[in-house]
Amino acid sequence: MKNRLKVLRAERDWSQADLADKLEVSRQSVNAIETGKYDPSLPLAFKIAAIFGLPIEQIFSADESAQAAE
Repeated sequence: MKNRLKVLRAERDWSQADLADKLEVSRQSVNAIETGKYDPSLPLAFKIAAIFGLPIEQIFSADESAQAAE
């Protein structure tokens, strides 16, 4: 899954730790989501969307190589 989390965070001048505090997760979790090593749970994805004031679909998108394999 691809995401725009790093860009959205940078636009607000938030560190990974800042976002982690807002989400009540570890900084390592934010890093793992940003680098695509971890896909957030649905409740966490909704929380991320709410913090940025965007629909989930504007933050997360399916990895095109994964879609091609289906």
